[in-house]
Amino acid sequence: MKITLLTVGKTEDAYLKDGIEKYVKRLKHYIKLELVDLAELKNTKALSQDQQKAREAEMILKKISPLDHVILLDEKGSELTSTQFANTINKHMIGAASHLVFIVGGPYGFDASVYQRANDKLSLSRMTFSHQMVRLFFIEQLYRAFTIIKGEPYHHE
Repeated sequence: MKITLLTVGKTEDAYLKDGIEKYVKRLKHYIKLELVDLAELKNTKALSQDQQKAREAEMILKKISPLDHVILLDEKGSELTSTQFANTINKHMIGAASHLVFIVGGPYGFDASVYQRANDKLSLSRMTFSHQMVRLFFIEQLYRAFTIIKGEPYHHE
């Protein structure tokens, strides 16, 4: 199975890049992981929020295939414990999913077309985080999930 984290925009802060890279390196022992950063829209002052979301949706939908299992990282998604998230990942690995795509949208969230395409929604918290921080939090939780699946001592309950 392959996992992709698809994001709108880039991570700019060095400390976040360092943290993300730390967990990406650790994850190489468990899974094929791809990070895909879509370019932020330019000259958006003349665009409404809905127009921005629609343009981002076009970019997002071009990057996913009909067979991908798409999970939006969205504040309205399911809230799982780390162990529940690990169990979800494990079920996908055992099941028919060959490619999980997790998506972090732009500053205004997702267009309706992206919600329609999604298979699931996952919330990392009821709190709001910057899109850059969400990337680090998600990658760490993904690493934690694999250590739980493998019974390794990283996670404590």
